[in-house]
Amino acid sequence: METNEATSAPSGASQEDKTLALLTHLSGIILSFIVPLVIWLTNKDKPDKGWLNDQAKEALNFQITLAIGWVAATILSVVGIGLLLMPVIWIINLIFSILAGMKANEGVAYRYPFALRLIK
Repeated sequence: METNEATSAPSGASQEDKTLALLTHLSGIILSFIVPLVIWLTNKDKPDKGWLNDQAKEALNFQITLAIGWVAATILSVVGIGLLLMPVIWIINLIFSILAGMKANEGVAYRYPFALRLIK
């Protein structure tokens, strides 16, 4: 398991990049992986957007991890336990997305503590 050690954004990270990273993290609360995916796909080949690209990948990986959790909870809802897991997953998404958004707005790279790193 990786730690959520934070590193500062490179001096080249603009306020626009910080704002986009903030929106990328917070959008997951409502729109799941859609906005992080779009931000990552539009910036992945731009050498001056490395920090923003990293934050978009981090948010995307976290949202994919949560989507897997939602699928598992939906399947487990047949036996009742999934119905208990769904609000827990939503609260985890809310808390960690807000924390990540606040750090991104400060220019600090946030690492979610338990996201599967599927997009490298």
